[in-house]
Amino acid sequence: MLARRLIALFAGLWLYGFSMAMMITAGLGLDPWDVFHQGVADRTPLSFGVVTALTGVVVLALWIPIRQKPGFGTIANVVVIAVSVDTSLAFLEPADSLLVRIVVMLGGVVLNALATVLYIGAGMGPGPRDGLMTGLVARTGLSVRVIRTSIEVTVLATGWLLGGTVGVGTVVYALGIGPLIQLMMRFGGIYPTARKTSSVGPDSAIVESPEIGPPGAGAPSGDAESNSASTVP
Repeated sequence: MLARRLIALFAGLWLYGFSMAMMITAGLGLDPWDVFHQGVADRTPLSFGVVTALTGVVVLALWIPIRQKPGFGTIANVVVIAVSVDTSLAFLEPADSLLVRIVVMLGGVVLNALATVLYIGAGMGPGPRDGLMTGLVARTGLSVRVIRTSIEVTVLATGWLLGGTVGVGTVVYALGIGPLIQLMMRFGGIYPTARKTSSVGPDSAIVESPEIGPPGAGAPSGDAESNSASTVP
């Protein structure tokens, strides 16, 4: 049902922005793209959310030469996450205790996984960054692993040079987000039949004709981006 998918989409994107704010507040390390966002935000008068949105717009512009087409979820991704992370940062207070910071960081990773499952389950199009990745995979013939690793290492290194926070949270996110998402998909009633997903994160898209939904339900139609490895975020 469309209403249910829209609720899942917007809830997932909003919670994703909140989970980003939790990890920023913890100050123990961010995922590669957020390291970049933070590095740019620290060197400009722009807020973290605005940098996130502008980065999404720039990445979407890079879709043009590789002939990717955004879905509704793609545009929502750019706007909702930016608003959510700035709103959340406005009222989240940094913790003084290391133990509290660790708890907040771990909570942020877990919430990030839940938000990703909701977003994927909506099946309404990939986010900008994964659309760039899968578009490059389709155009170059290189593997998802090579393209994704190349992009994220470049983004992480650039963000670190700009002053973004790289730390234990970065490692925890990298090692934990995939298994957490898989676990939540299994227990949350989302069962992609595809052999793999293109990534994990707010930009994630199921590859190779996914079937997403509660047991016995048909797969949401989504759009061309989320239902084909060659046209998918």
